[in-house]
Amino acid sequence: MNHVIIGNGIAGVSAAESIRQLDGSGSIFMISDETVVPYCRPMISLVLEGVISPAKLPIRDPGFYEALNITPVLGSRVARMDVDAKILILSDGKTLPFDTLLIASGADPRPIKVSTAHLSNIFFMRNQHQVLKMLEALPQTRHALVLGGGLVGFKAACGLLHRGIDVTMLIRSGYPLSLQVDEIAGGMILAELTRRGLNVRVGMEVTGFKGTDTVTGAFLSDGSEVSCDLVIIGKGVLPSVSFVPRDRIQVDLGIVVDDHLETTCPGIFAAGDVAEFMDITRKTRWVNAIWPEAVAQGRIAGMNMAGRRVSHKGSLSRNVIRIFDLDILAAGWVNAPDDPRFTVLSEHNRRLNTYRRLVFEGDRLIGATLVNRIETGGILTAMIQNEIPVRVSKRKLLEPHLSLKSLTF
Repeated sequence: MNHVIIGNGIAGVSAAESIRQLDGSGSIFMISDETVVPYCRPMISLVLEGVISPAKLPIRDPGFYEALNITPVLGSRVARMDVDAKILILSDGKTLPFDTLLIASGADPRPIKVSTAHLSNIFFMRNQHQVLKMLEALPQTRHALVLGGGLVGFKAACGLLHRGIDVTMLIRSGYPLSLQVDEIAGGMILAELTRRGLNVRVGMEVTGFKGTDTVTGAFLSDGSEVSCDLVIIGKGVLPSVSFVPRDRIQVDLGIVVDDHLETTCPGIFAAGDVAEFMDITRKTRWVNAIWPEAVAQGRIAGMNMAGRRVSHKGSLSRNVIRIFDLDILAAGWVNAPDDPRFTVLSEHNRRLNTYRRLVFEGDRLIGATLVNRIETGGILTAMIQNEIPVRVSKRKLLEPHLSLKSLTF
């Protein structure tokens, strides 16, 4: 068998390792537009912050490809696919045949519609190369502008602030991390960021940039201007699917897969940030672009590619984040709509600066948000992921000392 994997992130790596465990003789090709060994993409913000060096990023040693008898095809992107002939056409014109194929191409930064975004010192923060280019610009940086209040935006802002750089963050919504937390938790995050010296402007967007070759400022949607000599765009990501033939492979936001991670085209699979699969809490297809989900999907896809039929139960969003003095855990459908189907219980202790919010659908916990004292987050996340019915008072789950012994399943 000739197994081909598009992408050498954690989904692709996990798939390759699963394939090799089950298929010792088949060939494995891994295609990546980067030229480095697989690394931990979520940790690039720590490189920007100066907490770790780039040398700490790799998740596999340089002998990874050779040890598993993998042929790396680095510095190349897939331009298009011939599904019938089972051939990939690469950006340099070369072709690569496959018997089984995994699309683990990840996601690309969401672009912004600003004509002057070509100026130097305007960066996306999606890969190692981009962060290394930022480091080169930092010695001349005095005022930075961060666009977006999601995970990428806030990590970039905190990293720059840690280096003593004056930072302004623009957020279109009313508070940071609006996709991960509700308004109360978002307000607590906003207060903490402001207390630490970050200038956060909500309900605001960039309409253009100033500068000749290098950015010197930005025009804002309220008609004002702000000076900056470095810009980081963190407006979210979109699954990388430009090369996928949509007349043969179903694509919605991401590539639609079944419980074997197989696409609508037999023998072609998808995993990680590019895959759209059933969300455990929403009971509908969703793209949960998080590291642990990419690991799980990559492993399962790899096993299916090697001939062992294994099913994936469903994906689940979950994040644990530390923002200065705030510990935040969010799991499941934390912002379920205002609907009679859902019950919300919350507890906000301003004196202790804690917040707990739980979302239920019937007797099932489907969402949890904890701010500080997050020790019970593992139990709550397990209940959500395993769809364990709540047999005790739902308010008991708000207790900060919740234990498995106190729950009757």
